[in-house]
Amino acid sequence: MKNLYDEMPNGYHESIQKGLSAVRHFSRNVSFGTGSKEERISGLKKKIETADAIVIGAGAGLSTSAGLTYSGERFERYFFDFAKKYGIRDIYSGGFYPFPDEETRWAWWARHIYYNRYIDAPKPVYQELLLLVKDKDYFVVTTNVDHQFQRAGFDKKRLFYTQGDYGQFQSVNPSLRKTYDNEEWVIKAMETQGFIRDENGVFQVPENGELKMKIPTSLIPKCPEDGSDVTMNLRADDSFVEDEGWHRASAGRLHRNSRFF
Repeated sequence: MKNLYDEMPNGYHESIQKGLSAVRHFSRNVSFGTGSKEERISGLKKKIETADAIVIGAGAGLSTSAGLTYSGERFERYFFDFAKKYGIRDIYSGGFYPFPDEETRWAWWARHIYYNRYIDAPKPVYQELLLLVKDKDYFVVTTNVDHQFQRAGFDKKRLFYTQGDYGQFQSVNPSLRKTYDNEEWVIKAMETQGFIRDENGVFQVPENGELKMKIPTSLIPKCPEDGSDVTMNLRADDSFVEDEGWHRASAGRLHRNSRFF
């Protein structure tokens, strides 16, 4: 069966090649500037102000600086019960833990998704970045899967999430090359564990600290098309689904970047 996207440009692989070529070409002229930290920051700000177009490359460090940390206080507040029972030490490693059953595994993932995808970052780092580039011809290429660029107001047509999105499931059936929004399921799975919304509509641990670590069997997510199991739409191996939206963003990036390199 012919892949629907065979004729579309593979932006992910081509962007890597373009990046490597650019590094080789410009590396001898790269400069981190001179002077104090304040002077270098001032110089960078001036370059942003005078640039015709800006490409933003963002990884996990940006979300960490915005307060979306995977260990410490956030982990201890929302995953304390999993830490106590299973010895899990942080949110990231918990995603790989061999839970004893699907009800427990998906209870974990509901929290994992919600607190990294469906809430705003504690610090306004993304909003401040947008203020710097909102009047520019910008494009974002990011390996982050937490959707914080879009939550902060960045134009979705100028975003390319190369590694997936916490807000999407994909079927384990390899013939279904689609993704499925999971927000409605996440909300139900959070409620059934006993989380309650605060005055801002954000789920919090109840005052008595009592939470369930399983969801009902009937709530285990399934593919809406064939009833097969689902998994997260995160790039872990070659089963990662690059759906129509992914390819559209990829192709769009290449078209726009033809003026940048």
